[in-house]
Amino acid sequence: MKKVINKRFFIAFEGNEGCGKTTQIKLFTNYLKERQIDYLLTREPGGTEIGEEVRKILLDPKNKGMFPETEAYLYASSRAQLVREVIRPALELGKLVITDRYVDSSLIYQGIGRDLQVNIVRKLNEFAIDGLLPHICFVILVKPEIGLERAKKESIKSGFQNGDRLENEKLDFHNKIYDGFKALGHYRKNIYFINGERSPKEVFSEIRAIFDKNYGSI
Repeated sequence: MKKVINKRFFIAFEGNEGCGKTTQIKLFTNYLKERQIDYLLTREPGGTEIGEEVRKILLDPKNKGMFPETEAYLYASSRAQLVREVIRPALELGKLVITDRYVDSSLIYQGIGRDLQVNIVRKLNEFAIDGLLPHICFVILVKPEIGLERAKKESIKSGFQNGDRLENEKLDFHNKIYDGFKALGHYRKNIYFINGERSPKEVFSEIRAIFDKNYGSI
């Protein structure tokens, strides 16, 4: 029987709305199972009991009056709970941890999308993440028009018949997010940009190759 592999490693999947993160994370975790790599999967906002309550507030379309500053603090508070309750303990046990969104989403969505400035949002989150950054970050990108059409279909499955609060933002907002993610390499290292407009198989092939190269080097 093949031995389960335990190696501390932290991966974040990022991207604009409807980029295909969910599909790629599913393909990726199936690959980890095949290799018998011990992993933990979580998400943002959420991933903890407290974080999931914060998620409901953030994504509920009824909360249209939320100020950008409030939004930024809510994301950071959910993240602080997730890091301390889930991510860091799992890494200390030698697990590979995957998160569907992390701090880079705040840099882009609040720092750029909400015009709060990237440096301000970064400083706000320094305390929340306690210095914990991913070994690698996959940023999957699709044109906003394509992504929003995909995302709203998924939101219906989650109970938001007309899309969640972020998906209901104007196209100008989503264009800023798309351009912001493309520039993410200016703010952090270990960023890998993935063209999400290709077939899921082609996208995953690139993700797997990048992971194999990085995971085998530590």
